[in-house]
Amino acid sequence: MQGSKLYVGNLSYSVTNKQLEELFSTHGKVQSANVIGDKGFGFVELSDNAEAEKAKEALNGTDFEGRTLKVDEALPQKPRTDRRY
Repeated sequence: MQGSKLYVGNLSYSVTNKQLEELFSTHGKVQSANVIGDKGFGFVELSDNAEAEKAKEALNGTDFEGRTLKVDEALPQKPRTDRRY
């Protein structure tokens, strides 16, 4: 893995930033945990790449709040070309 930021998909819409932070804190030091509105996904940044890899391997495909998590390395955001000015 190149980075320490993870994408976390298939979250229950009721999951909070705090719950996401607590879930990942058992696998390393969480720098930030951010659930994106009511979209069903979020991002978690851990203190280093090794911790992020460990968390990804441990949590991907596991059940959390009744949903099967999809955990992967976060990719850089692509520039949006569909905006009108």
